[in-house]
Amino acid sequence: MKDLGLKILFVLVCMAAFSTGLKAQFREEAFSQNYASPSDTTASKDSIDQMWSFKEFFHGVAKHDSTLRIGSLFAGSTVFVGAEQFYNKQYWKIPITYAGLGTTIALGVKYQKQYKASKSAYELAFEADPETTLTVDEDAKKMATYMFAGAGLIYWGTLMDGVVNYKRDIKGQAGKATLYSILLPGLGQAYNGEYWKIPIYWGALVGSYHYWATNNKNYKRYKRIHNEATAEDSTYEGLIPAERALYYRNVFRRFRDYSVVAIVGSYLLQVIDANVFAYMQDFEVNEDLTMKVSPAVIPQYNEFAIAPVRTGGSFMGNNAVGVKIGLTF
Repeated sequence: MKDLGLKILFVLVCMAAFSTGLKAQFREEAFSQNYASPSDTTASKDSIDQMWSFKEFFHGVAKHDSTLRIGSLFAGSTVFVGAEQFYNKQYWKIPITYAGLGTTIALGVKYQKQYKASKSAYELAFEADPETTLTVDEDAKKMATYMFAGAGLIYWGTLMDGVVNYKRDIKGQAGKATLYSILLPGLGQAYNGEYWKIPIYWGALVGSYHYWATNNKNYKRYKRIHNEATAEDSTYEGLIPAERALYYRNVFRRFRDYSVVAIVGSYLLQVIDANVFAYMQDFEVNEDLTMKVSPAVIPQYNEFAIAPVRTGGSFMGNNAVGVKIGLTF
């Protein structure tokens, strides 16, 4: 205990002895400066309301401004379809896009109404005569699905086309890599030249979806068994009791939810990966990895904002003593 007390006393003495030098390391203003002041233009540009604005988007598209960020162009084009093609001066694609979207959506609505009309007619006829020969037009339902899927594909293709043709003379754009991965998983890795990552991410996505489908199928199975076993006036005589069916239903529902998290996580991970490694395309590490540590005397008012030392005529004068660390990489 006595040795411990002496060690603590020694540390306190050392701290007191060097305190006059330590207080000279930084100016007081460095800790009181308001970096979010109205005059700080960097703070205003980095604020959330500057991430996207109508002014930036419409001005950039109308003037074909080369400084318009691809993220801002893409975000605006998700609402104003065809803006990317206008910005890229590929005007002939705009009427084709709207003609395709208008045709597929109109046909989808038409077939959807046709299916609903046949279903309503069948239900009325079945109430009047259970042996009616009327049927529901399932072909109309399929055609409606195909038409809406086609509209979605045209919409997706328009966004992808705009990203592909954005600033074709510039290579290694992190924004492009990110949007490629958003639109098609793995495409951002291909853009970065990291093809070996594509099967990893696609394996994670396909595997997660497989487990989701399997767990969802089992969840529905045990849910049906539990509902049949617990229904009023139930005649259920299956081998699985209601309590066990309830247990497995909850287990597979939980595993199904985990699978959804895995799908979303794999998708987001490959987007982040494409963005980060696109930024690091020009980052080079030299083979000379060294660290040099040496004592240093830091003079007052240098470029590191060192304040003068008020030592009252001590041996340190107006300088501060410290340690200099140099890294080479």
